[in-house]
Amino acid sequence: MGNLFDSQVEIAWCPGCGNFGILKALKGALTELGFSPEEVVLVSGIGQAAKLPHYIAANVFNGLHGRSIPVALAVKTVNPRLLVIAESGDGCMYGEGGNHFLHALRRNPDITVIVHNNQVYGLTKGQASPTSEEGFVSKAQPWGNLSLPLNPLSLAISQDASFVARGFSGDVDKLKEIIKEALTWRGFSLIDVLQPCVTFNRVNTFAWYKERVYYLDDSYQPEDRIKALEKSLEWGDKIPLGVIYQHQRPTFQDKIYSQIEEEDLIYRGVNFDDLFSRGLRLFT
Repeated sequence: MGNLFDSQVEIAWCPGCGNFGILKALKGALTELGFSPEEVVLVSGIGQAAKLPHYIAANVFNGLHGRSIPVALAVKTVNPRLLVIAESGDGCMYGEGGNHFLHALRRNPDITVIVHNNQVYGLTKGQASPTSEEGFVSKAQPWGNLSLPLNPLSLAISQDASFVARGFSGDVDKLKEIIKEALTWRGFSLIDVLQPCVTFNRVNTFAWYKERVYYLDDSYQPEDRIKALEKSLEWGDKIPLGVIYQHQRPTFQDKIYSQIEEEDLIYRGVNFDDLFSRGLRLFT
């Protein structure tokens, strides 16, 4: 039996790519939460991960490298009734899109951001990405990556992000549950998904992760920011999965709509004569 969100577009990922697990988990989460395709907007940038919206039957905006978050914020602000998901890879979100990511943490828009973190640039043939380990060897860095890896979870928690989680594409069922929590959270939700690249990253493989990942148990309190920061810094022999931090606070959309009388901005009429006259005044 097919999924309501199944697309007819042929998938162009490498066989065995970790992106397949994220695609399956996201479609499962959307279905189990009862969303319909017309209620969902997926926004992505450029890269192998950014192809994912093509493979889901929903509304899609596929834009520039690193620019998915501002587009997602705008869509959600204009029509807050939509479920808006920004998704792309670690290079797109944390590299080219790093500035947008940083300021989204401050603004707390009511969107979910899913980052396929394979610690490499997969589309452009394997260069080191912002999350690549120091010393990572590639064709572009034959001497080894000279930079320390970015820790997106600790960065997000340090800026009091509303919801911060980590998943693993090798465990579709658990990833699906984490995505469901993020989609139903009111505020900025970040899921950093460990997603092995079977072609260009021969270090951080499925087996490498399976030896190291573990799930936070029920005794863990994600509201404790200091403990969450400590957990976000765990990497190496042990890598925690699950909801690392959550803190409910007013969203960007709450603040916008508290200042205007209209309901959803999408229903506000546009006076084109007024816009034209304003434009003329700018140039005269």
